[in-house]
Order: sequence, then structure tokens, then C-alpha cells
Amino acid sequence: MSDLLWPGDDRAGDLFNDAAVLTAMVRVEAAWLDALVLHAVAPAEARDDLAGLIGPGDVPFVAAGAEAGGNPLIPLLKLLRTRLQDRNEAAAHWLHQGLTSQDVVDTGLVLCLSDTAARIRADLAAQITALARLAGEHRQTAMPGRTLTQYAVPITFGLKAASWLTGVLDARDRLDTAATLPAQVGGAAGSLAAPVALTGSPAVVRDLIETTAASLGLPVRDPWHTARAPLTGLADALVTCTDAWGRIANDVLVGARPEVHELSEGTVPGRGGSSAMPNKQNPVLSILIRRAALAAPFLAATVHAGAAAAVDERPDGGWHVEWATLRTLARRTVTAGAQTAELLAGLRVERSWMTANLAAARPGIDAEQRSIAPDAAPGEPYLGATDQIIDAVIARSLARPGESPC
Repeated sequence: MSDLLWPGDDRAGDLFNDAAVLTAMVRVEAAWLDALVLHAVAPAEARDDLAGLIGPGDVPFVAAGAEAGGNPLIPLLKLLRTRLQDRNEAAAHWLHQGLTSQDVVDTGLVLCLSDTAARIRADLAAQITALARLAGEHRQTAMPGRTLTQYAVPITFGLKAASWLTGVLDARDRLDTAATLPAQVGGAAGSLAAPVALTGSPAVVRDLIETTAASLGLPVRDPWHTARAPLTGLADALVTCTDAWGRIANDVLVGARPEVHELSEGTVPGRGGSSAMPNKQNPVLSILIRRAALAAPFLAATVHAGAAAAVDERPDGGWHVEWATLRTLARRTVTAGAQTAELLAGLRVERSWMTANLAAARPGIDAEQRSIAPDAAPGEPYLGATDQIIDAVIARSLARPGESPC
């Protein structure tokens, strides 16, 4: 899967593409079928892992058939049952017994989102390592601080990198909390009526759900078919990531302006050129990261709008709008995360330009210092608690998530 109009989308590879969604839904059906057999609700001969029945080549059939029932699970089940009939008649009979479409679609989405979160965590870890290094190496690299586009007071680039790192650490922590997504099994109207009727016991149904969730590596929760906080929370966490990365990209874009020249992206052959101006070396990674940060909040807002539109026991459109929106947000966040990791790994800090720009900003940039400490010698460091701030954020980066840096 690749999106011509979202350059860099290929970085997300097959993550959350149509074939991955089909695979995730088949995994849910297989886990439930296995649980039915394990708890003696279905006979032993109904056991089947559903392997090899569905593949990427089935995407067009399922996609074309999804309109008739309003979701892709219905045509997928038709294919599975048809192909199972010859291989395992008992499995074909027991397939999907006790479930409803939303159970499988929701839990399939959760699996895809969990894979997304794992990929983003890896890039966040790389970003954290790079930023901690930059903050430490440049704790004394003086440069102009800017507020509201104007010179403010002197700072160091290490402090700026520490501030970037704080945003990335906040994003990591938010993602770690939100990405613990539960399985969603509620039956047709959230009452688990079908599985209870099937088993004759709410306790057995609980066992079925726990076994299914465990085999999928997911926690258990009561039905959340119309209470969509797990998905809105994950969407918000993805936006927290793109917010942090967008802020970094914005600073790099300012720093990479020829008249500023304090930062530049690493050089990669063929990247950053212009179709008409051979003199240009555009900061392409930063541009594309900023693009993702601008687009992501509106996608998350759509997920929230779907949650707010929930009605009755299955929303009429509010549920459906989540699917493609979450996929788009997930893939774009993965792409931006990989781009940010690469940007930070290759970022070039132009110390001489920072020094020159700070000198050019004087004496105006020292005005606050003169007003507070009029006896200070010209050019005397005015860096406050910079070292302590850098040390604290580096210590936080080295601590395990949720663990105190002390």
C-alpha cells in the first residue's frame, strides 16, 4: 500500500493496510473458535486455526461485498465459511457463533492499532536517544532564544533539544497509557445475549472472552461498543506524538532558513532538490513532518465526532466513520515518526552560525539581564537553571516509562 499524495507513506509498509485488516479479523474469528473448543462449547473437531483461507488476493472481493451489509466482516465470513466447508465442516458451522460483526471489526481494529503503537514506540525510543545526546552535547552551545518571532534572551541549543525531548517523552508516556487497548466483545446489542444463550452460563462466556483476548494479547473489558474512549484515547495519543514532532520540525524549518542557518537536515543523495531550481536544498523531512502535525488533529476530531454520535446499541454512521479515519491517522503517524527519527539522527547543528547570530542580537538580547542585574559584565552568561533542566530531562529519558528518574 502506498499513497501517491502522501509522500513517505511507504514507510508504513503493510501496516494497517486492507490485507492487514482482513488478517486481524480472521485472527479474532480463529481465537474465538479456539476458545469455543477449549471450553467445550463446540466439539473438538471444530478446532481450526483458519490458516491459509484468506489472503491479500481476497481484498477486492471483500471490499466489493462490504457495501451490501455496511461492513467488511460480512463478506469475509461468507468466504471463510465457503472455504472451510470442504476442509472442516464442523468449524464452518461453529465459526462466528456467539459473535456479532462489531465484535470482530472492533477487535480487529484494536489489533491493527496495537501494531501501530509498537512501531511508533520503536521510533520514539530512537528519537529519545538522539535528543538526549543533542541536549548533553550542546548544553553550552549558546544561541539566541526567540519568543513571538523576536529575540528574547540567550539560551543554549542543549536547552532547546531538552525542550524537544520533553515533548517526545510526554508523547511516549501518553501512548503507553492509551495503547493498552482491550478486546471488544458484546454481542448484537452489548448484552452478550447470544453467547450466554449458546453456553447457558455468563461465567462460561466470561471465560470465552478472557481466553480469546489472551490469545490475541489483549486485556479484557466489559463491552464498549458504544463507549469509544479506548479509540478516542489512542487517537489523542497519536496526535500528542505528531504535536511533539511538529514542534521539532517547526524549529528546524526556522533554523534552516538561509538567513538563520543554525540547523540543517542531514544530506541524503536525491533528497531536497527542486524541479526547476538546482540551487535549492529543501528541508523535506521537516516539511513532511509538519504536514502530518497539521493534519492529525482533524482526524482525531473525526474519531471524537463518531464517539459523540453514538446512539442506541450500534451507531448509524458514527461507528463506521472510525475505521478509515483511524487507519489514515495511524499510517500517517507511523510515517511521521520514522521521518522524525531520521531527522534527529542526521540533524546538523551549526554552532558558528548560532554564535554569530547571538553576537548580532546584542546588545538588545541582553536587555532583560541588564534590567535585573545591571552590574553584570557584558556577555556574562545568563542561562539560569539550564544545566539542571537538561540534567532532569536526560534523567527522565533514561528511566523506564512510569518510573521516577530519581
